[in-house]
Amino acid sequence: MIELLRIDHRLIHGQTGVFWTAHLHADCILICSDKLLKDPIRLSAVKLSKPTGVKLVIKNVEDCIKAINSGITDKYKLFILTEDNEYAFALMRGCGIKECNLGSMMPTKERTHLLNEAFAASDAEIDSIRKMVDEGYNLYLQKLPTTSKVNVKDKL
Repeated sequence: MIELLRIDHRLIHGQTGVFWTAHLHADCILICSDKLLKDPIRLSAVKLSKPTGVKLVIKNVEDCIKAINSGITDKYKLFILTEDNEYAFALMRGCGIKECNLGSMMPTKERTHLLNEAFAASDAEIDSIRKMVDEGYNLYLQKLPTTSKVNVKDKL
């Protein structure tokens, strides 16, 4: 069962690996990333960051969609992490996931729209977020489980 889909450029770190995983009672973290699988150093670092007692699975977007739709992940309390809006939106469309936590995305030269103190987006990402909202998906900003959810519609 999918407990949460979260976009977070850092993937596994203190907030996700400790607070969110415990809050969700997640027993499996599924990282959905084409980019991560092509970066052996970062991949190693992410694997080392896995919380004790929690299964970690890392797949590309296509394989994540196949795994979720096959039902093989149904036995887990699944916490899905990705560092890319488009990966998250592909999962949502491909697997019928209706909501997504926009957790953390670092500002860059392209990511100049600050939706809150933790989430920045580029012009193209803002357009994509608007499209998802228009299609009826629930996108919200929430840094920690102890902070309130803010509907992204209120920030666009």
